Amino acid sequence: MPEIKPAPSRRAIVATGLGAGALLAAPIVPSYSQTRSSTMEATIRTGSDITTLVNVFTVEPGNQQKLVELLKQGTENFFSKQPGFISSSVHAGKEGGRAVNYSQWRSAGDIENFRKDPEFAPYIQRLAAIAKAETILCEVVEVNHA
Repeated sequence: MPEIKPAPSRRAIVATGLGAGALLAAPIVPSYSQTRSSTMEATIRTGSDITTLVNVFTVEPGNQQKLVELLKQGTENFFSKQPGFISSSVHAGKEGGRAVNYSQWRSAGDIENFRKDPEFAPYIQRLAAIAKAETILCEVVEVNHA
């Protein structure tokens, strides 16, 4: 599969409250749907039945690219094939020591189910070997646009 290079964008995700108030600004990487369409975009809106899973990773700067590749492989080879998967995007912190995986699912039950899959534990062990993670199950409560 050819590598998809996103067009330069002024959009960035800004997550606050990480590590006692640290700020993370990361470029957005294309999302993929279950059909592997690269035109799929994450839809962020309130009042949605979509469940959002945010994973915030802390990593040694020298391992950030390895972490990003592992997250991309996990999405392509495992998560995107799970029932209830909608989209996933990987964000690499510009400072080199963090990465964020933002994924959307049809329900929290779908997330619980993929965690029971026998392929999940070995994948998480590979992630844990290079990064510390914080997992946050989210509901969108507010969206603002310029």
